[in-house]
Amino acid sequence: MQRVPEPEQLMDEPEQAHAYAEADFSEANALFGRLLRDLAQGEVRGRGLDIGCGPADIPIALLHEHPGLRLDALDGAEAMLDLARERLARLPELAGRLRLHCDTLPTSLLPGAHYDYILSNSLLHHLENPDDLWLTLRRCAADGARVLIMDLLRPASELAVDTLVETYALNEPELLRRDFRNSLFAAYTMDEVREQLQRHALQGLEVSQVSDRHWAVRGSYRAQG
Repeated sequence: MQRVPEPEQLMDEPEQAHAYAEADFSEANALFGRLLRDLAQGEVRGRGLDIGCGPADIPIALLHEHPGLRLDALDGAEAMLDLARERLARLPELAGRLRLHCDTLPTSLLPGAHYDYILSNSLLHHLENPDDLWLTLRRCAADGARVLIMDLLRPASELAVDTLVETYALNEPELLRRDFRNSLFAAYTMDEVREQLQRHALQGLEVSQVSDRHWAVRGSYRAQG
C-alpha cells in the first residue's frame, strides 16, 4: 500500500490537544518504557532528549521511574506543551528535571553532541520531511548515545488499516479515529526506515517490528569521525 502523507497540521488547537491528552495511549507508552529499559539494561541515567513529546506523558513516566534521568522535551505545538506545563505544576518532585521547548524540526534550540539518550514516539510519520528527525538525532546525540525511536508501521492494505482502527480506536472520539487512520496511511514501512538510516549513515541502529502496529529503531549511536 502506498504511503499517503498526513494533511499538514500541528496539534495546536486546544480542543485537539485535550482530546489527545485524554486518550488512552497507555499500552503504547508502556511498550516504549519497556523497550527503553531493555536498551539501557536497567536504570536510565543521564541526559535525555524526547523529540515530539506532546503533553509529556512519556517524559513524566520516565522521570518517575528513573530518578537519575534528566530530560529536555521538544514539541511544535504550544497547546500540547501547555498541557505538559499544567501536569508539571502538579508534580513538584520533578522540578528541574524536565525542560520543555517549543519548536519544529530542524531546531537550533538544542545543544549539539550533548544527549545520552535520544527518544521519540510517533513523530516520524507526522513530519513533512523525515530527514529532519535523523539530522536532529545526528546533531544532538553524544557519541555512544542510546537511541529509541518508535512509530506506527504502515499496514499492507486499506482493510488492515480499518481493522486496526476498529481494534484500537473503536470507543475514541471521531477526531481521534480519523487521525489514527490518517496516521496509519502516513506511517513508514521498516524497509523505508532502513533506507532512511542508511542514507544518514546511522551506524549502530536497527529497526524491528515491536507490536502489531509499531516498529522501533534501537541501538547505540556512533558518531562519524
